[in-house]
Amino acid sequence: MADTASPIKLQQPRGHALTNLAVAALIVTALYFAREVLVPVALAVLFSFVLAPFVIRLQSWRVPRTLSVLIAVFVGFSIIFSMGGLMVSQANRLAEELPGYQQTLREKIQGLRGVAAGGSGTLERASKVLRELDTELQNPARGQAAIDGLRRQPLDRPIPVEIRQPDPGTLTTLVAIIQPLIQPLTTTGIVVIFVIFILLQRQDLRNRFIRLAGSQDMQRTTAALDDAGQRLSRLFLNQIIVNASFGLIIGIGLQLIGVPSAPLWGLLAMILRFVPYVGSPISAVFPLILAAAVGSGWGMLVMTAALFGTLQLIAGQVVEPLVYGRSSGLSPVAIVISASFWTWLWGPIGLVLATPLTVCLVVVGRHVDRLQFFDVLLGNEPALTPPQLVYQRMLAGDPIEASQQAQTYLAGASLEDYYDTIMLDGLRLAEADARLGRLDRERIDRILATVTEVVDDLEPHEDRLPTEALAPELASGLARLEQVTDVGSSTPLLERWERPGAVLCIPGSGKLDEAAVLILTQMLKRRGIGAAAETADALSMSRFFSLDLSQAAAFCICYVGKPSDAMIQYTVRRLSKKSKGGRIIIALLGSASDAVTPGTIDITTVVGNFGSVAEFVAETAVQNSRSQEASIPDAAQVAVAAGH
Repeated sequence: MADTASPIKLQQPRGHALTNLAVAALIVTALYFAREVLVPVALAVLFSFVLAPFVIRLQSWRVPRTLSVLIAVFVGFSIIFSMGGLMVSQANRLAEELPGYQQTLREKIQGLRGVAAGGSGTLERASKVLRELDTELQNPARGQAAIDGLRRQPLDRPIPVEIRQPDPGTLTTLVAIIQPLIQPLTTTGIVVIFVIFILLQRQDLRNRFIRLAGSQDMQRTTAALDDAGQRLSRLFLNQIIVNASFGLIIGIGLQLIGVPSAPLWGLLAMILRFVPYVGSPISAVFPLILAAAVGSGWGMLVMTAALFGTLQLIAGQVVEPLVYGRSSGLSPVAIVISASFWTWLWGPIGLVLATPLTVCLVVVGRHVDRLQFFDVLLGNEPALTPPQLVYQRMLAGDPIEASQQAQTYLAGASLEDYYDTIMLDGLRLAEADARLGRLDRERIDRILATVTEVVDDLEPHEDRLPTEALAPELASGLARLEQVTDVGSSTPLLERWERPGAVLCIPGSGKLDEAAVLILTQMLKRRGIGAAAETADALSMSRFFSLDLSQAAAFCICYVGKPSDAMIQYTVRRLSKKSKGGRIIIALLGSASDAVTPGTIDITTVVGNFGSVAEFVAETAVQNSRSQEASIPDAAQVAVAAGH
C-alpha cells in the first residue's frame, strides 16, 4: 500500500506548484501592464500609512474627521512641495556657479596626472603616436574621396534651399513647457485625491477587506490588518525621522565645510537614504566631486568624505538598530531582492515602494497559511528552529557550525539546558527519519561523528550562571552530591560511584543511541559520578562477553527511539546474568508517546530528557552511599574520624 500511494503524494504537490507558478506569472504581468494605475494607488496607500497617526491624533483632540484629514494632507504635501521647490532653486543656483569651478578641477586632474606620470608616461606617448598615425592614414583617403565627389558632381547642380520655421509664439512656448509636466502633475493630483479618500474611508475600507478575506475568520484577518498597519506606520515614521535627521546633519556639515548648495545635498541624502544599502553612497558622490572642484587643496574633499563616512557608520550601526529594531521584519537579502524586483517592475517609484510592499507580503504570509512561503523567504525569522538547525548540521557533517550555535546558546543558558532542549530534539528528529528509512548508514555515521566532536568541544565548558539560575534538575543534583561528599561523610564507600566505570552507559539499539550515551556520560561526569560510555555494538554477541562489568554500580541503557518490550527484556536478562547486582536503569529519551512499560520489576525506567536521567542516577548514588554509610561499624567511623 505504501508503494502504490507514494506516486500520488508526489504528483499533487507538483501540480500545485505549476498552478502557483502560473498564478504568480499572471500577477506579475498584471502588475507590469497596470503600473500606470497601480503606482499612484500604491503611493497613496504609502502616504496614508504615514499620515494616519496624525489624523488619529487630531481626532483625539476632538477635531472632526474631515477637517483632520484635510489638515494632515495639506501639511504633509506642503512639506513635500516645499522641499521640491528648495531642491529646484538650489539646483539652478549650482548650475550657474559650475563654470567657475572647471579650472580648479582641471588643475587638480593635471596634478594627479603629474603624480602618476611615472607609470602612465609611456602609455600617453604610445597613444599620441597612434593618433598621429591614424591621422596620416585617413588624410589621403579623405583627399581622394573629395576629388571623386567633384568628378561625379554635375556642372549645373541645383541651388540648395534652406527652409526655416517661424519663431514660435508665446502659446507654443507655453505648451512646450507645460507638456513634460502634465504626467507628473496628473499623478500627483491622483495621489492626493486617493490619500484623502483612503483616510476618510479608512474604517469602511477595512471592513470591506475583512469581508473579502472572509468574515468567518475575523480574528485572523483583524490580526493581519493590525499587524500590517502598525508595522508599516512605525517603519515609515522611523525612516522619515532617521533620514531627515541624517539629511539635516549632512546639510549643516557641508555648509560648515564650505561645499556649495549644501541644502540640496542634505535633501538628496535624505531622499536617497530611503533606497536600501546603496542610497547613502550614491548621495555622497556629487558632494565629493564638488568638494574636489571648489577647494584649492584636498582638505575639503577629505572632510566631506569623513562627514559622510562617520554619519553613515553611526546611523547604520547605532541609530538604526535602536530605532528600527525588528519593525520591518525583513531579512537583508529580502530587502535587496525586493528592491531589484520592484525597480525592474515599476522603475524608480518601485525602488521607493519596495520595502513597504515587501513588508505587506511578509505580514500576509504570517497570517495566511497558503502564503506562508512569503514569511519564510522574506521574513527575518530564523528559517530553521535550533533543533532543526543542529540536525541539519549533523546531516551535513559540520561540527564547527554546530559548536558555534552551542556557544551562542550557552552565553545565556547552561550546558544541560542546551543538551535537553536542542541536541536531544535534534537526535529525536534523526530517529524519526531513521524509523522511516530516510537515513542510510553513511548519514548515521556522520551524525554520530558530529555529535562526538561537539561533545568533545563542549567538555571544558563551565556554566557562568549562578547555581540558582541553572536547570532545576542540575541544581538539585549538585546539592545532593555536595551533601554526600562533604568532609564529614567522605567514606571509602562513596568511591564506588566516583571511580571510572561506576555507571556504564550502554546504547540500546544503534548509533543514534550511542550519540545520546556520549552526552549522558558527560553530564554524569560533571555531577561527580564516574560514568563510562560504550559503543553501539556493546550488546552484540561478539562484544558483550568481553565487557568488564566488575566495576559497575549501575547500568544505564539509553534509547532515543521507541524500543519494544521484548528488546528491553532481552537486554536486561543478559546484563543480570553477567553483572554482580548492579542497578539497571532504562533511559527512554524519545517522545512521550514512545514510552513503554516493561514487565520486569527489578529495573527502573526513566522517561524524559538527559537532565531527568542524570538526576535519577545522582539520587540513586546518594541513596546508595547513605545506606552503606549507615551500615559502617562505630569503630570504623571512629577510625575514619581519627584519621581525618
